[in-house]
Amino acid sequence: MVSQKVVIKNPTGLHLRPAGILCKEAMQFKSLITFSYGGNTANAKSVLSVLGACVKSGDEIELICDGEDEEEALKALVEAVESGLGE
Repeated sequence: MVSQKVVIKNPTGLHLRPAGILCKEAMQFKSLITFSYGGNTANAKSVLSVLGACVKSGDEIELICDGEDEEEALKALVEAVESGLGE
């Protein structure tokens, strides 16, 4: 299991479009991919779970990847979040 904290940079936080991009990126990997925020854990492969976390701009989340391709998954997701998830 690997994890890393990242700050959400897009001005509107994880609303529908960036949440969809995050999920699409996460679904490319076999590993279990979640993130923790505010004491809760969300499934990064579920748009509803990501939206339900109510992550806003400037919030810090901890991405957690567990599985056979966890290193690659974490690297790809951190890069996606740091690039602004398409915004």
